[in-house]
Amino acid sequence: MTPGNAPQSPSPAPRAVGEYLRDWRQRRRLSQMDLALDAGVSTRHLSFLETGRAAPSREMILKLAERLEIPLRERNLLLVAGGFAPVFPERRLDDPDIAAARRAVDLVLAGHEPYPAVALDRHWTIVAHNRAIGPFLEGSAPELLTGPINMIRLSLHPQGIAPRIVNLGEVRAHVLARLRRQIELTADPVLEALLAEVSAYPVPFSQPHPKKGQEAGELFIPVRLQTESGLLTLITTTTVFGTPVDVTLAELAIEAFLPADAETAERLRAMAG
Repeated sequence: MTPGNAPQSPSPAPRAVGEYLRDWRQRRRLSQMDLALDAGVSTRHLSFLETGRAAPSREMILKLAERLEIPLRERNLLLVAGGFAPVFPERRLDDPDIAAARRAVDLVLAGHEPYPAVALDRHWTIVAHNRAIGPFLEGSAPELLTGPINMIRLSLHPQGIAPRIVNLGEVRAHVLARLRRQIELTADPVLEALLAEVSAYPVPFSQPHPKKGQEAGELFIPVRLQTESGLLTLITTTTVFGTPVDVTLAELAIEAFLPADAETAERLRAMAG
């Protein structure tokens, strides 16, 4: 398993904690009354916290952050902005303190073979993968496979996987929608830059959405990938750690690809030898 990038400690927030709380509340499309009722505080007190007329305690910051479903990384920033130390650690994937979690990731990836699976960080960087990932990488430009590999960039780049995705139009629309949703939830500027980049990639062709009654069209969007061994029709599933209290684990996801038909399952088994 390849360890992810070295964690970075939260830097001091440039704005007051109340401004951050207000921004996250508005991002979640909640009124002050909605959040106050959910958190069990008065609307007046919440207003004072947002305007800086009152300073939130450490417990209040964590309580509001929980109600607002703020990512752990940003909860640390809120605490720093409020004058408190971060409480959620961020460790490398090769840190001995999270060895059990690392073994779990390795077991899931290996157990998924002969079907492809990758572990991704919050920016869609591949931090680990199993041996069945080969068909996805074949024919991609070397620069896309050098250093940290970004799954979205690799998938949609015209010199990456995109030319071999038969239904690129609908797959691209689905991936961009997922990325926009992630940005809405996290307000991550790196993801915003990634969205701007991949949205500008040329689309050599597009495919209409499946018609009603077409294979699996009403249940999920398959990825139809041309390989040297033939056409693979795949569906994807995402696995995350439940109730993590470590930033790295909270941001880690395993993207697994499953055969959508018997022919794909047989081809993947044959490719695995």
